[in-house]
Amino acid sequence: MRRLLSALLTVLLGLSFALGTPDDAWAKLPKADQVVVYKAKRIMHLMRKGWVIRSYHVKLGDKPVGHKVFQYDGRTPEGRYVIDFRNAASQFHRSLRISYPRPEDIARAKRYRQSPGGDIFIHGTPGEGGKYDGDWTNGCIAVKNHEIEEIWAAVDDGTPIEIRP
Repeated sequence: MRRLLSALLTVLLGLSFALGTPDDAWAKLPKADQVVVYKAKRIMHLMRKGWVIRSYHVKLGDKPVGHKVFQYDGRTPEGRYVIDFRNAASQFHRSLRISYPRPEDIARAKRYRQSPGGDIFIHGTPGEGGKYDGDWTNGCIAVKNHEIEEIWAAVDDGTPIEIRP
């Protein structure tokens, strides 16, 4: 029942976005208190009080299966992080940084004598629309440019993000 209500709420919010101007829609979208990404499904949910308030199809690193081990491995990290910085002048339209790497991520990379990397973001696409087919990032989570605008407005710094396999 909860899933059905959550799906209905997502559809209704989607309709409100379609009927209003983008500026109006962003103002109506409640603030998310959590972000959840399901890598295998390529879905990201913005959550509020346990309910899905908006969902997005995402693109991941070019080798998306498994947890990120080291820089340039093409994987998107898995685990619990927070949104800790925003970049309005990103080369990928706008971007929200994920607090990767955690101490355990650094230790894992050191076992391979590698850097864990960093600068993992939720971001838009390069240029005016840019590349969006297939998984193409270096470990980030990509959405369309109009979607990062919605996410930017709904997700504050400090919001937890959970990235699941």
